[in-house]
Amino acid sequence: MDKAKKRLVERLRRASRVREKIHGTPERPRLCVRRTLNHIYAQLVDDINGVTLVQVGSTGKEFSAKAEGNKSAVATLVGEALAEKAKEKGVTNIVFDRKGYLFHGRVKALAEAARAKGLVY
Repeated sequence: MDKAKKRLVERLRRASRVREKIHGTPERPRLCVRRTLNHIYAQLVDDINGVTLVQVGSTGKEFSAKAEGNKSAVATLVGEALAEKAKEKGVTNIVFDRKGYLFHGRVKALAEAARAKGLVY
């Protein structure tokens, strides 16, 4: 098994271990983060009803215009936008699901921006 595939398998194993313990409810949805090489996506999920409440991704035009080539800055913008949309829906308490990624870099920037805008976890 090559190095990249091994890294992916290990991350998915960590993610499944975390998902056994973390579940989103209508009162406290799960903030799920997805990271690719160039973009970052975040969504609030109600696992009981199987519904995505809010979804924000860095592929939109509003993020590419504001970004200065720094992916962490884009992640911060995504976290702020997600928090604003969540407040519009009446959601303030969440559960953070990092999907097996380290709480570092872009994932940390997104989480701290969401927390700074008023989401509590």
